[in-house]
Amino acid sequence: MTMTRLPLNRRQFLATSAAAGIGVIAAPHIARADAATLRITGWGGKWGQTMSSELIPAFEKEFKCKVETDSAFPYLPKLQASPRSAPVYDVLHTNSNEQWAALEMGIVEAKIDAKQVPNIADVYPYAVSDKMVGVCIFTSAIGLGMRTDKGYGKVSSWKDLWDRAYDGVRGGYVIPVNSLGQAFLMMSGALFGKGMTDLDAAYAAMEKLKPVKLVDFTGTMEKMILSGEVGLAVIHDSGILRYDGQNQPTTFVAPSEGVLSLEQVLTLTPGTKVRELANAYVNYMLRPSVQKTLAESVWYSPANSKVKLDDKYNEKLLTTPEKVAKLIQPDWKWYNARKDEIDSRVNRIFRA
Repeated sequence: MTMTRLPLNRRQFLATSAAAGIGVIAAPHIARADAATLRITGWGGKWGQTMSSELIPAFEKEFKCKVETDSAFPYLPKLQASPRSAPVYDVLHTNSNEQWAALEMGIVEAKIDAKQVPNIADVYPYAVSDKMVGVCIFTSAIGLGMRTDKGYGKVSSWKDLWDRAYDGVRGGYVIPVNSLGQAFLMMSGALFGKGMTDLDAAYAAMEKLKPVKLVDFTGTMEKMILSGEVGLAVIHDSGILRYDGQNQPTTFVAPSEGVLSLEQVLTLTPGTKVRELANAYVNYMLRPSVQKTLAESVWYSPANSKVKLDDKYNEKLLTTPEKVAKLIQPDWKWYNARKDEIDSRVNRIFRA
C-alpha cells in the first residue's frame, strides 16, 4: 500500500542497476490499430486490489489500452537504469521524497501539464504547491496512533510523545529508511527549535526521545500498536483508520501543531512514448468517482476538492479546506540534499 522506505542515496543509485520486472494489469484509450500500453508503478495490499479489480480494468476499457503495473518496490533504480528515451515507466507513482530524488536525477518531469489534465483545476492547493513534484492524488495525515485501553492521559500535542510515561512503549521509525521518520525529524526541529530545518534542535529531540522502539515500515508499526507492544507512536491516519469497525482499542490523534502530509504523487517520465495516454491516466486518477473509490477503500484523503465521501469517511479524512489547512508539507528537496549527513548523525544517536 503506502511504501515509505527511503530512496537510495545518490552514490547507491549510481551504483545500482536493475532489470524492470513488471506485472500486467490494465489501461489506455486513443484510436490506434494496436492497443497502446501504459507502464506505471503502484502499491500492493488493498490499494493494489482495488486498482486491479476495478479501476485499471475500467481505465483500459474506456481508453482502449493495456496497463502494466510494477508493484515490486523500489522503483527509482529501475527507472534510472532504463534509457531516458525508452523509460521503463510512463507514469511514476511514489511518495514526495522519492519524486524529488527522481527529479534531481532527471528521470521525471517537474510538473504535470494542467491543460492536458483538466481535473488539476479542482485539486486542493497543497497538491500542486511548490513542495510538490508532479501532482498529489491523495494524502495521509501523519500524526500519533495510540492505545485507548492502557490508561494513558489525554494526548493532544506532538510533544506528548516525549512524556516519560511512554518510556518503553513509544514507537518511531528508522529514519534513514522511512519517510515518516524523516518527516517526524523535521517536525521535531519545529517543535523544539526555530523551524523544520533546525537540525540541531531535531537531533537534541531525538536524544531525548530514547528509549524508543524503531521499525522500518508502517505495516510493522500497525502490528505493534494492535498487539499493544507500542502504546503511542508516529503513524499516518490510514494505518489506524483502516481498522474502523473491528473494535480495536486504538485511535488516531491529529496533534494541535498540525499533521504532516504523506503524499501519493504522480509524475510523467520525459521519454514516455504514450504521453497523451499518460496524461489521461493522471486525469483519471483525479476524477471524483475514482478518488472516492480509492479513498473509501484505503482511507486516504482525496486531493480533488469536489469529491463527496460517505459520512464515516468524510468525518475522519481531510475533506474540507479547513481540514486541509492543518497539513504541513516537509521540504523534501531540502532534506534530500542533506540526507547523507542526517543519516550519519541519526545513526550515531540511536546506536548510543
